[in-house]
Amino acid sequence: MADILCFSRNNATTVEQLDVETMVSSCRLQDTLTDLFVEMRVKTPHLEITEIHGEIRRPSETEAPNIHQTLRKVIGTRVGPGIKKIVKGLMGETATEKKLVFMIGECCNGIILSFTKQVLLAAPTEKRKEREFFAAMVENSPRLYNSCAALSPESPLMDGIEPP
Repeated sequence: MADILCFSRNNATTVEQLDVETMVSSCRLQDTLTDLFVEMRVKTPHLEITEIHGEIRRPSETEAPNIHQTLRKVIGTRVGPGIKKIVKGLMGETATEKKLVFMIGECCNGIILSFTKQVLLAAPTEKRKEREFFAAMVENSPRLYNSCAALSPESPLMDGIEPP
């Protein structure tokens, strides 16, 4: 019988408002080979990363890097335009570090999307107006496109909307 490769991956991101000035975003990535966790604190209103820590619960590499020193490199950066490029430039090139770049990006997306919640709740309920509303929102902020399931290319809300 042929060998069959089995691989699955899940990631979950959460955001909490701790107090008026502090938000916490965490991301957990689990797949067949790896289990990683990252949590970062962000100070509002400037969205500066003030604290970050992580844990490798199951490494995919034989020698797991010291992620605490790697993660500390992003302290002081601000969540906003260009953050993913900045984080990528600060991190190393190992497989684990590339996953950390992805996870920090997910944490940043979570922070950004948490600010759009009130806007999303104000969306019109009539289908045509709803599409126009989301099309205008994505046009005004192209980074929102494909940042969550509702704004993904496959979403009915994005039907007929050209990617930015």
